[in-house]
Amino acid sequence: MSSEETPGDPGNPIPPARPGGAVQLLEGVRSELAGTALPLALPDAGRARQDIRNALAQLEDYILPRYRSLDAPLLAVVGGSTGAGKSTLVNGLVGHAVTRAGAIRPTTRQPILLHHPLDAAWFEDQRVLPSLSRIRGTLAGGPLPANQAGPTPDAAAISSLVLVSDGAVPQGIALLDAPDVDSISDDNRKLAGQLLAAADLWVFVTTANRYADAVPWRLLLDAASRDILVAVVLDRVPPAAEAEVRADLQAMLSREGLGEARLFVVPEAALDAMGMLPADAVDPLRTWLRELAADAAGRAGIARRTLNGTVKALGARVEAVAQAARAQQHAGEVLAADARGAYQDAVGRILEATRDGALLRGEVLARWQDFVGTGEFFRAMEQNIGRFRDRMGAFFRGEPAPAVRVETAIETGLQAVIIDEAANAAEDVDQRWRSDPAGRQLLGSDDLSGTSDGFADTVAAEIRAWQGSLMELIRTEGQGKRTQARWLSFGINGLGAALMIVVFSMTAGLTGLEVGVAGGTAVVGQRLLEAVFGEDAVRRLARTAREDLHQRCQKLLQDEQQRFLSRLDAHLGVDPDALSSHAAALRRLAADA
Repeated sequence: MSSEETPGDPGNPIPPARPGGAVQLLEGVRSELAGTALPLALPDAGRARQDIRNALAQLEDYILPRYRSLDAPLLAVVGGSTGAGKSTLVNGLVGHAVTRAGAIRPTTRQPILLHHPLDAAWFEDQRVLPSLSRIRGTLAGGPLPANQAGPTPDAAAISSLVLVSDGAVPQGIALLDAPDVDSISDDNRKLAGQLLAAADLWVFVTTANRYADAVPWRLLLDAASRDILVAVVLDRVPPAAEAEVRADLQAMLSREGLGEARLFVVPEAALDAMGMLPADAVDPLRTWLRELAADAAGRAGIARRTLNGTVKALGARVEAVAQAARAQQHAGEVLAADARGAYQDAVGRILEATRDGALLRGEVLARWQDFVGTGEFFRAMEQNIGRFRDRMGAFFRGEPAPAVRVETAIETGLQAVIIDEAANAAEDVDQRWRSDPAGRQLLGSDDLSGTSDGFADTVAAEIRAWQGSLMELIRTEGQGKRTQARWLSFGINGLGAALMIVVFSMTAGLTGLEVGVAGGTAVVGQRLLEAVFGEDAVRRLARTAREDLHQRCQKLLQDEQQRFLSRLDAHLGVDPDALSSHAAALRRLAADA
């Protein structure tokens, strides 16, 4: 039913709902909250997640429905503690048994909504409390629809709302008998909270010996934060204690910001055979509700007061969620920095291993010596460069295989270094994340302390691609040197091997004889390249090859670190500033009302 329709409404019609801009804003808030995940195990994350659930429920159950139909009947939710006498009170207000203590079928735990017959259309659809299905209840002795025969299963009971049409309920207001707020059933407690959050006004029932209980007061304080109209019913009060108990409860209400709450006292009295209170026991409360129902402007004022207070409280809740999202974002940045830092350090160690001569040990050094020889090659270089060129030309024409073996040895050695450092980085990140509750939650039972499947093959392929790129550098550099065409035609693999040796030729880190041998053989490679291309070209080639290797190592390890970072990316897409903007807009909406 739209806000312009006022079926059988006594008094003046209430002005239609606010312009669509407010509803648009509220729908945007709902969408933003629905997309907000707070996955990291931070101290306040659980509370913020509950805030999100509560805010979404209140938007669906109350705020959006009320904005769309300000002229709908007021919903007065009757809530309270176990045994406070809520059902008996509701029966007393309408003058006959209608609640689960009496004659309504089914007689399970569904909340019961009593309304005037002319107000039925407001509640039969899903306008308010849309997550609860509707069941049409009947009074004692009335017909029972076939699909309601027998008790309703618990799962269905807690997700449905029993609608009872009763002419004793004043038109313009509906009474909803909610489950106990301190029920032993978690589902009942949650449902009670949901119903109270959807109320335009509360009728809160307590007793002379339980009015200071903690659970009801938590809900009353929530009412104060929403500026909701509250009527407190002090039930079963011994006449001798009425003055003292009333004064004490009134003082407590004033201290907690509920000084304007209406306080009604129901004296202790025997129930009749039907379980009914004496007829005059609830007269003051019944009269007050009838007066509210008869005053259309007053009802509109109550609806707007509760609505504006609820929107203001929603703004504070959304801002709290925004702060929680910022905390999540910061924690995610710390975890991401740990991952990036560990892998960047690993890249640095790999590059250091390519600079300090460490790769010229062992198999690489042996294959290089096989390639150039250990004595004759040095003598050729020392005598004159012309003889060196002649001997190298013959060497390259006749023996290409040793150069390939140098490349293979370099590939194997470099692959081992990259895999080892990637594994070290993964173990470092895994340990850091597991020492942090947020990181531990993201990792769960997955073990990411080693390299990913297939990483060794990926590294080998990348090294071969680097070697191929290096060969292309040599081929490109030699194309403009006609006098060197013979060298390139017969010895490009040899020149490539020599360039790789030059790239790895800084000898810090080698010791003993290896320094002399490795350093000497690196000089051989450098002299060979200088003889073919010139000194400046060799420096440029070596620098380009080293930068290319750096970039490839960087990419390999960046891809590896994504195993960790992707877990953050999948969960931390929330924009805290967007949430704060929505919170500010909600505060303005409430202030402008």
